[in-house]
Amino acid sequence: MLQLELLPYFMAVVDAGSLNQASKSLNLSQPALSRKIAKLEEMLGVTLFERAGKRLKITEVGKLTYSYAQELSRLEKQFLQSITTYQPHIHKELYVGASLTTLPSTLPDLIRYFTEDSARYDLKALTGKTHEVIHMVKEQQVDFGIVASRIQEDELVCIPLFEDHLALVLPKKHALGRELSVSIQTLHDLSMILFAKGSWYRVLTDELLLKHQVRPLIKMEIDSFEAIIRLIALNGYASLLPQSYLRPATLKDNGLVQVEVAELKEMTRTTSLIYRKDTVFHPEVESRLQSAVRFFHLMKQDAPGQPLMHSLIDPN
Repeated sequence: MLQLELLPYFMAVVDAGSLNQASKSLNLSQPALSRKIAKLEEMLGVTLFERAGKRLKITEVGKLTYSYAQELSRLEKQFLQSITTYQPHIHKELYVGASLTTLPSTLPDLIRYFTEDSARYDLKALTGKTHEVIHMVKEQQVDFGIVASRIQEDELVCIPLFEDHLALVLPKKHALGRELSVSIQTLHDLSMILFAKGSWYRVLTDELLLKHQVRPLIKMEIDSFEAIIRLIALNGYASLLPQSYLRPATLKDNGLVQVEVAELKEMTRTTSLIYRKDTVFHPEVESRLQSAVRFFHLMKQDAPGQPLMHSLIDPN
């Protein structure tokens, strides 16, 4: 009999493009993941991947299997949503802890998966610094957390969502506004607005500038993403903002452009979902979290950075 619990592992490998990348996103060793894929192939009696050294190429029957796995996932979500009307006892109040750097983009996208239909989960957000969110999760003050870091704690599960890096943003009318790419040395003596000291993005900025011996003219130091966006548009300054925050509409609505700086990709940070290992989510909650994680993976395929994906399955 087919063990359906093996399908999320298979889908994770297809989504990630390699066993190595999938094993990292699943918090699972590569040999363990390989055994699960081999077991699925044995049960199905087919070859899902053609192996050429470290490279994997999905076979035609693998594509068929992936298509059916997606459909099964969709049907599961639909089924769980359908039976909620018969389960009035389900607790629909959820608490999420969010580090400050995840508030502008990651948290709203996650909340959408709990408020977009008739289920209407009452999702309450508690914010704080990364170590504060970790404490909230450990002490069960929240059901799960979103942090801009990879967390290695024995009692926690950490699911990487995507890699983020800084990007150079400035007004279209800026002297560099027509450039497709520039060297990080271009930032020397450039009038800029930076994040306030103490934030992770400011730490990352200072490390990059120090590494390349670049000293911009710092005009303002602000701790608000929205305020920085408005001020660089108003004053004609440049800024370094997290790639995950720079949606096309954000740039367009404020008359801004992003200019490629290759050196900015040297340092990245992972945004992750965390929860206690002993947490038992209701199947519908788990399904919605799976959908949200998949959304982040697919969304980041169209943006700079290294997308990661993880299904809420046995982390060990």
